[in-house]
Amino acid sequence: GLGLVFQSLTTQAEDEAFSEYGDIAESIIMPEDRSWVAFDLRPEARWQDGRPITVEDVIFSLETLKSEGHPFYRAYYKNVVKAEKVGERRVRFTFDGGTNRELPLIVGQMPILPKHYFEGREFARATLDPPVGSGPYRIKKVDPGRTIVYERVRDWWGADIPVNKGRFNYDEVRYEYYRDSDVALEAFKAGQYDIRLENTAKLWATGYQSPALDKGWIKKEEIPFEGAAGMQGFVFNTRRPIFEDRRVRRALAYAFDFEWTNKTLFYGAYTRTESYFANTELAARGLPGPKELELLEPFRDRLPPEVFTEEYRAPRTDGSGNIRKNLRIALRMLREAGWRVKDGVLTNQETGEVMRFEILLVSPAFERIALPFVKNLKRLGIEARVRTVDTSQYQNRLDNFDFDMIVAVWGQSLSPGNEQRNYWSCEAAETPGSRNYAGICDPVVDYLIDRIIQAPTREDLVAATRALDRVLLWGHYVIPHWHTRVIRVAYWNKFGRPSITPRYGLDLFAWWVDPAKLAALEAAGGISR
Repeated sequence: GLGLVFQSLTTQAEDEAFSEYGDIAESIIMPEDRSWVAFDLRPEARWQDGRPITVEDVIFSLETLKSEGHPFYRAYYKNVVKAEKVGERRVRFTFDGGTNRELPLIVGQMPILPKHYFEGREFARATLDPPVGSGPYRIKKVDPGRTIVYERVRDWWGADIPVNKGRFNYDEVRYEYYRDSDVALEAFKAGQYDIRLENTAKLWATGYQSPALDKGWIKKEEIPFEGAAGMQGFVFNTRRPIFEDRRVRRALAYAFDFEWTNKTLFYGAYTRTESYFANTELAARGLPGPKELELLEPFRDRLPPEVFTEEYRAPRTDGSGNIRKNLRIALRMLREAGWRVKDGVLTNQETGEVMRFEILLVSPAFERIALPFVKNLKRLGIEARVRTVDTSQYQNRLDNFDFDMIVAVWGQSLSPGNEQRNYWSCEAAETPGSRNYAGICDPVVDYLIDRIIQAPTREDLVAATRALDRVLLWGHYVIPHWHTRVIRVAYWNKFGRPSITPRYGLDLFAWWVDPAKLAALEAAGGISR
């Protein structure tokens, strides 16, 4: 939502993976070696209180996000040495001596903050006071934990910029928050809100049946998605001693029955994820190619042999629910790692420790997926339990890595870069609030992240990313889940939209309320507001 309030120097189009267009910036200057980038600010760019957006605002934004922002920003902008004023409306970012070709795009995406507004205010302090923004909407109303309402800025300075033409057509945008997904769906069917993106296959298959759907008042669509699917899975916190051994992590993956889950719970809607960069050319495939081997060979003695000899495949079943074969494999692997079943409980032969852990969840909807997994673990003698907590407690425990196992998602792009540090690096493993949930600290991983960030060509980027993918997969830090190649969206039938759908996303702010459709819906007795 705050992306509606704060603009950035540039905007990325949803149908171009590696292009950005000027937003607050009207022109961009960059040398061939990309060691720096300069932006000329548009003279008409204004804050919502009428003050001009200045170079000082841009410099303040970088310095504040790096020093007081979320730990993600410190890692993300690590290679930005400084921002300086080099003209009345020109700001220049200087980068360190590396070859990170993505840095000009990264600083272009940075949200620009109003220096004059935050002077005298604590940036990191939570507040319900609406900030002064520069975007097409301002915050109108906040009901904490329930609703946030944005209203369109009528005289918005950026309305005629080409990248914004045809977008931001709603007079008011309201986000509704619900603690329970079933309650949220019923509210949608009752017309309490207009658009819903569905991420639960069961609800998509069976939950939308209603008179409104039968009469065509509600529409359901699956829109093709060509972007990166990323990785979702059960994540081991390797900071916990029971998960330090890669062999243990690999064994436990055999207790998760994806095929049964997909058939029984998801109506066959998903594809098994077998890459951290699924649905892209960046995903590892086959055995390492020559350019990957150049990166991996120096570390052969430090890496699992499978990195060089096998293509990663997640454990499979026949979908019947009978996974005795996989459990036998798991027990064999656990024995090799020093664990034995004693009196029905999996016990470490050397220490006498019992294998016992908690799967921490924030969504009750995920319990139906985790509980069959727990049941299979019990057959291995493992005492696992599921615990679902509220959002604030979950986030606090996540930030402090206070969990044994969670379900996590790492989104990816078609051009990975600095964000990989926040996901997998040794530094992030020790930084509270980072997204290195697994606690990965491997010099090989750090090296490959640097190769991704400094890749001089697309070919080099693909090779480095595939090499990283292999190392992560064979590290067994995650029990991979699933992904889909469509975006599931349901909406009340009152919207118009462009004839062309972006390849890499769904731009709901390019839609508009169609007066004829709205009138027809109201005349038919539709109850959507």
